[in-house]
Amino acid sequence: MNKFKRFLKEVNVELRKVTWPSKDELIGSTIVVIIVSFMVAIFIGIVDKVLTLIVTTIFGGGSGG
Repeated sequence: MNKFKRFLKEVNVELRKVTWPSKDELIGSTIVVIIVSFMVAIFIGIVDKVLTLIVTTIFGGGSGG
């Protein structure tokens, strides 16, 4: 139990050292993350469609024949 108490005290000391972002910084960072996530999703979607088109063209429409 003493180890656990010591651990919690050390965690508390370390958390006091953290520089927490301001509200404006947090909002700005959140907006950047959302925009970049959408851009990556769109990019992956486009690459998926292009690769699907290429594979379908090379191997045919999959008529099972």
